[in-house]
Amino acid sequence: MRSVRTRARYNPVVRGRYTGRDFQGGRHSVGHSTTSAELALRGRTVVITRPAGTGSAMARQVRQRGGIALLLPGLSLRAADDVAGATAALAASLADDVMVFTSPAAVRYAARLTPLRTRAMVLAVGQGTARALHRHGVNAVQAPQLRQDSEGLLGHPALDGLAGKRVALVGAPGGRGLLRSELSARGAQLREVHVYRRLAPRWHRRQLDAALQLPPDARVLLSSAEALACLQDGLPAEAFTRLRHAVAVASSDRLAEAARSAGFAHVEVAASALAADLLAAAAR
Repeated sequence: MRSVRTRARYNPVVRGRYTGRDFQGGRHSVGHSTTSAELALRGRTVVITRPAGTGSAMARQVRQRGGIALLLPGLSLRAADDVAGATAALAASLADDVMVFTSPAAVRYAARLTPLRTRAMVLAVGQGTARALHRHGVNAVQAPQLRQDSEGLLGHPALDGLAGKRVALVGAPGGRGLLRSELSARGAQLREVHVYRRLAPRWHRRQLDAALQLPPDARVLLSSAEALACLQDGLPAEAFTRLRHAVAVASSDRLAEAARSAGFAHVEVAASALAADLLAAAAR
């Protein structure tokens, strides 16, 4: 039997009963403009599965489009176990030839350890990660323009000809390992710098109650196979059943296949993991 850990710190974004109100505790308001784009999600529940504490901006975008946002994180992020070791590894990596940041969280946690001042060529796995680097003072960043994932980054010409170059891969332990294996296969002298950890989340009772009342036309945004697995393994069986009876919005064909394997019968594929692309697909 699955156990649900509900003694987590209360998430202030997810409030109120599921009564047609959003989960901020008040009724949805569209604002002074009522364009078709802003009303695209009117009345539709959108489940945001991004890591705990990182989904509030997307929740605001859902409400601006007339939708009802439910934060149901698939992961929880924490600082590295060995902060001193992570700091030393990151400081050394700033002198490498190439630095690859795997997520906005990798940037955020790295910047807490040391200023990101480097002469290395800096690459980001997607535009969201590139924007996070810009916010922390790293202006010369290269990132894929189309596919916002590891495959997209590996297709970037900046990652050709890596033989003998010192390459730092900044992120968290675990994950798919595709960047790790491919960069090594290309001859890079790879240094993995783990600046944070991904853990199973804890949910508040109100989040679980809201999940149990999901309508079948709700949209479940998925951009991480690891987060999907945590939801499947950690949620009460009835709550996950309600989730998979809704429509999954996957950030890639790979995530769409993972969603189907988890039992989602209806899957929409977004153009990327960017919020705008996920919400455009959620409005279909």
